Parts: sequence; C-alpha cells; structure tokens
Amino acid sequence: MERQELETFLALAEELHFGRTAERLVLSQARVSQTLKKLERRIGAPLFERTSRVVRISPLGRRLYEDLAPLHAGMEAALARARDAARGVEGELNVGFLGAGAGTLTGPILAGYRERCPGVEVRMCEVQFSDPLGALREGEVDVLFTCLPVQEPDLTVGPVVINEPRLLAMPDRHPLAGRTSVSLEELAGETFFGVVNGAPAYWWDFHVPPRTPSGREIRRGRAVATFQELITLVGAGQGISPVVASVEKYYARPGVTFVPLRDVPSADVALVHRTGALTARADEFVHAVTAAVGANGGPAAY
Repeated sequence: MERQELETFLALAEELHFGRTAERLVLSQARVSQTLKKLERRIGAPLFERTSRVVRISPLGRRLYEDLAPLHAGMEAALARARDAARGVEGELNVGFLGAGAGTLTGPILAGYRERCPGVEVRMCEVQFSDPLGALREGEVDVLFTCLPVQEPDLTVGPVVINEPRLLAMPDRHPLAGRTSVSLEELAGETFFGVVNGAPAYWWDFHVPPRTPSGREIRRGRAVATFQELITLVGAGQGISPVVASVEKYYARPGVTFVPLRDVPSADVALVHRTGALTARADEFVHAVTAAVGANGGPAAY
C-alpha cells in the first residue's frame, strides 16, 4: 500500500466525510475519491458505503482500519524517534523515584542513558508514599520508579528493576526483635500505620496489610507520609511496619530493628509512565532501563 493510500484511507475512516478528509490531508476532494477508488480496486471490494448525504465504513473497511491504525501509529512514532536521534535529543528528563529508586541499577541505567542521549540533562526527583503517583500524573516527572502494584488505566508499567524481600521494622525493645524471622500471622493485635491521603488503597494494603493471612485484623494507628516519618515513629514505639528490604539499607537508624517477614510476597519496583504520553527523551530512557535490566540478568535483588 502506498503511503498516500494508507493516509487517505485512515483519515476517511476517522472523518467519514470527503471534504474534511481533503482539508486534513491538504488534497482536493477529487484526489481523495480517486485514491480511495484505486485502493478499493486493488483490494477487490468496497471499503465505504457512500451516498450523497452520508459516508459509512463497510465491515471490511472497519476490519482493515483496525489492522492498519496501530501499525501506522507505530510507524509514525518510529520516524519521530529517528528524527530526534538524527538531530540529537536535548532538554531535560525528570525521573521520579520512591525510596531507593532503581537501587544498584541506577548507575548503569543513567550511564546507558547518557550514551543514548548525551544532550539530555536527567533530574532525579524523590516522591513520597503519601502520593506515590501524583507527580507522574501531574507531569512533574516524566517517568517514575515506584513499588508495585500499580493498577491504573492511565499509567503503563514498564520494566521491573528490583525484586525485594520484605522485612518487619520494629523498636529494639519489641518482644519479636530477637527473632530470626517473623510471620505476618503473629502480628494480629499489633499496630501498623495508615497513610496520609494520595496512595491507592490497594497499594497500601499490599505493602502494609490490614489483616493476617487467616483474616485476623491488624490495627492501623497514626497515618504517615514519608519513610523518614515511618521509621522515626517505629523507633519511638508508636507501631511496627512491614517494609521492603532496601529500607534497612537506606533508612536505618538507632533504636530500630529489622527482621525478615515470612508469608508475604516479595515486592517489585518498576518504571512507570503515563500511557500514550512518552516523549522521545522518555522513550529512550525506557530503552536504557530495559538494556540495564537485561545486562544484569534480570531485576536486581535491591
């Protein structure tokens, strides 16, 4: 199929009007009609039902549109990326991160991205679990490293960069502090923490379960907004909390003990971006992340 045939067909399928299609493509209506007739002759059947008053797409035309539209969009995106690469992608890329971000893969990811896009300045921006997705949705960051699960229709989950075991953060004087591991089932009656606004309920429930595996309730006390606030309150004896393993490495403080937590799934950290809104700079960053994870043999431990 010639490019003009493709673009004429797709535009008419969307406009269902020869005049508007001609204006959109900067062609005459006669040229639009001629191009369509040529395409229909090659296919061997009508793609549209036309009268003096209305244009309707035929079932065959609808099927052809559904097959061709995503291919055309991909082709246009590929051409745009090639043009960006040819002239050198420049500007700023704001990368959000929650907690440890991409962990030990952060360095390799940034090094690989600098090779791909030397003209782009990367700015790392920390987000908090009180609103882990807000900065991405509001455009304050272009991409985001955050803990899964993320089940939002307007957001796309990309490569997983870290897989982390779960620990229980507790005061040194807590009765369970000397254990080699602890089960979530043993924590009924203990006080965990709530979260201030913003975070989806399913996200907080995954990371700070409200019940044991058998269904026994775990109380939730004071609401917190940041890792620093959470660990400070744990040390002050106001509650205990499940955390990902990297919290012990990056947020540990005197008076707080971390014990491996059994019978809970490990936690993944992935790159997330707004669906259908990747700039060329952000798209190259996704490729850099994918390459770093591949070179590592998969997600890092943390």
